[in-house]
Amino acid sequence: MSFLTAILSPDDEGIVSAASLLRASALVAIPTETVYGLAADATSKRAVAGVFAAKGRPGFNPLICHYADAAAAAAHVAFSPLAERLAVSFWPGPLTLVLPRRQGCPVHALAGAGLPTLAVRVPAHPVARALLAACPFPLAAPSANRSGGVSPTTTAHVLADLDGRIAAVLDGGSCAVGLESTVVDVSGNIPRLLRPGGIPAEAIEACIGVLARGHTPGAAPVSPGLLASHYAPVLPLRMDTCRARADEALLAFGAALPAALVFNLSPSGDLAEASSRLFAGLRWLDTEGPARGLRAIAAMPIPDVGLGAAINDRLRRASAGSVG
Repeated sequence: MSFLTAILSPDDEGIVSAASLLRASALVAIPTETVYGLAADATSKRAVAGVFAAKGRPGFNPLICHYADAAAAAAHVAFSPLAERLAVSFWPGPLTLVLPRRQGCPVHALAGAGLPTLAVRVPAHPVARALLAACPFPLAAPSANRSGGVSPTTTAHVLADLDGRIAAVLDGGSCAVGLESTVVDVSGNIPRLLRPGGIPAEAIEACIGVLARGHTPGAAPVSPGLLASHYAPVLPLRMDTCRARADEALLAFGAALPAALVFNLSPSGDLAEASSRLFAGLRWLDTEGPARGLRAIAAMPIPDVGLGAAINDRLRRASAGSVG
């Protein structure tokens, strides 16, 4: 099969090619330890606008800016002592911090939805880090899929959504974490967990103390992943059930009862394995279910601790608006 979007190898040649495309304000999907991101020069209005257009993403939903290291991020945003402690403890890694923009920050206002804050992180994936080192600017990189849909954890997932809409995919294999980054707002006096993700809230609280929870109702989103309906498959999704109906596929966890079609996130009940397989499982059921005459997905209960809280967050947003 041939693709309109180029597939680049994760070697020196591929990194050079990807960096060259990004310098020209083109869009390149890149691997991170969380999910594949749709990368663009965060300082270029043309490039950032291209991200919103390719994804069909609303302009009020800000992007996460990725940096090579904490020092590079600190040139654009103001770190509090709490933010510094989190960066030292969890970067590089799947943690995004929302911080005040510095005066003269070159990141285009569109990337931050015109807000006085910016969502920033330092990824751990070696390919992403090599690319960031080769670029003289940070990379704005939301998940590399159509807005509101299931996030991609492989190159094939990216191409299924964006082939022909972006210049290239830098192929780094499957993403190890499989869930987006945890987002913590440290722009004010009280640190607030906005989105559970690849680092459990318990680990963050062990570092800096108790976190406030949730986005302020009615306020503009200050980071991605805060919309009520998000990460959604095409098939309606029903949560917290152990038995699938006759017309439902089953997204299982642990010991699963028989169903017409089953994708087990982790037969052993391992939350890390489940998180790494969640989006791949939703995509597979979305494809195979209709082919077998199934009209919905039933999801088994997931323990709401550690990474389970992030999995349940994604499932709740995926099920928002579903009739079940």
